[in-house]
Amino acid sequence: MMIGKALSSDFLKIRKKGVWFLVFLGSVGLLAMQALNFGLRYDYMIDHYKTDLWLGLIREIFSFVPIALYLGCTLIASLIANVEHQNNSWKQLLALPISRVSVFTAKVLLAFIAMGVACLILSAGTVILGILLGFGTDNIPYLTILKLSFLPYLGALPMLALQLWMSLTLKNQALPITLGITAAIASMFSASYPEFVPLSWPFLSFVSEVKPELPIGAGIILAFIVYMVGMGHFRRKDVN
Repeated sequence: MMIGKALSSDFLKIRKKGVWFLVFLGSVGLLAMQALNFGLRYDYMIDHYKTDLWLGLIREIFSFVPIALYLGCTLIASLIANVEHQNNSWKQLLALPISRVSVFTAKVLLAFIAMGVACLILSAGTVILGILLGFGTDNIPYLTILKLSFLPYLGALPMLALQLWMSLTLKNQALPITLGITAAIASMFSASYPEFVPLSWPFLSFVSEVKPELPIGAGIILAFIVYMVGMGHFRRKDVN
């Protein structure tokens, strides 16, 4: 119950803070890149993917999904945390009759929901983009498009949990943002990483020749561990 009240309060706090604009901009920006890519090289792309135009579009979008996820996790976590940091409202918030566990968990859920909305926008936008490009509506691979949006997200959950932990406990956001940008850049080479490296999990979660259960399960488990450790740290730390 306390978590629900804290979450409702957080939804009100992030209005006009740029969180939802970032959610929309990130997904639409990714789609706009591919609209430009196909628009400028339409004949070549159509010929290149003539056996399956929808799959071609999905592959082109997926090549940028891991980096977009890591940047999104970083920026959304920072924006959510800065609502309290910029207003110096941590002491006031934590003085309320609500546990630190509820405060921390509500902000984690808020970030999780925000990223989920971004994934939904990406799914819907992919369908719309394919139709606008003339791929037809008879064989739209809805399930594959949903997998494109959500499976890499599940693989990236540890980064979201880590970013929230760092952003909520550090007023100076330089370290978490630097870490997030570095991870985003490193994710461009994720295809060459071993399976046990977390940076490879968003990529491996969608690659068909690899069983997605392993990176997805590992992502969820590691994210929960990071969440628990972060929550324990948040409970003990003096937040200014």
